[in-house]
Amino acid sequence: MRRTVIAVGAATLLALSACGTTEDSSSEREAEKTSEAAANGGPITLTDADGRTVELPGPAQDVVVTEWQQVEDVLTLGVTPVGAADPAGYNTWDTAVPLEDGDDLDVGMRGSINKQAVLDKDPDLIIVEQGGDVDLLKDTDIPILVTAGADAKDPIGQMKKTFELIAQALGKQDEAAAVLEEFDTSLAEAKDAVAQAEPESKRFVYADAYVTGSTLAIRPFGQGSYMGELGEELGLENAWTGKVDPAYGLGQTDVEGLTAIKDAELFYTGTESTEWLKALDSNRLWTRSDFVTDDRVTAFPTGIWTFGGPRSGEQILDAYVDALT
Repeated sequence: MRRTVIAVGAATLLALSACGTTEDSSSEREAEKTSEAAANGGPITLTDADGRTVELPGPAQDVVVTEWQQVEDVLTLGVTPVGAADPAGYNTWDTAVPLEDGDDLDVGMRGSINKQAVLDKDPDLIIVEQGGDVDLLKDTDIPILVTAGADAKDPIGQMKKTFELIAQALGKQDEAAAVLEEFDTSLAEAKDAVAQAEPESKRFVYADAYVTGSTLAIRPFGQGSYMGELGEELGLENAWTGKVDPAYGLGQTDVEGLTAIKDAELFYTGTESTEWLKALDSNRLWTRSDFVTDDRVTAFPTGIWTFGGPRSGEQILDAYVDALT
């Protein structure tokens, strides 16, 4: 009998939908989300990196994330985002916590998000980075949590602060505390390993490089960089003292500038492409530099995100230990 009633009323329901029930169904979905979020932990009030007050009815569950550090953080806390920026790129550059089924989550590129793709995911929270996609998304009704990607005054402290802020939004404070305890333990163990190894030189520079046309760009990770700070926490000395940006601690130089580090170890970002190294095969400044002639040029493993969260930090620490021991 129930099937007959449904069949008879189908035309009526179709007619009603044609008249426009989108707003009602959308409101119902939002009400359901609000009710479910509240049941999972009650309302949450946060102050984000821009000093904005962000109010959530409960821990966020369906999250869109527009930067890779924050994608890693969300995954580390046991939540799979419903949308992420350039998931294929994330899985190439950040292997600390893989993003499974990433292609289905694509909402555009970092710094160039597809607004409609974000809205189609129907998230209950959007996590962005300062200076990123805030302006594009600010006229939506979806809560936006702005995070600071880095701060050269305290890169490790800022990494932890961002991780803890995201944990609060997800209701994962206990999980975050456990992860950061593991990070601190990894740091202490790595420091002991380097001290016991007694490396010949404790001076180092970490850099990445790329070739654009005929131009070679070299970026040393100087004072205030996440990479540099982790190295110094191990008892090493960052030999790059040149000018760096105030957020990420990144410098800019050429081969002549890089040779000034003389007796330091040179570590660089390992990738499948070594075009920039090939471009230096015939460069006499490079081939005659101390770190090249003394075989002190070492690639870190591929897939370590140098701007990541605590799990990337553990990968970085392991890479330093492997290179020095």
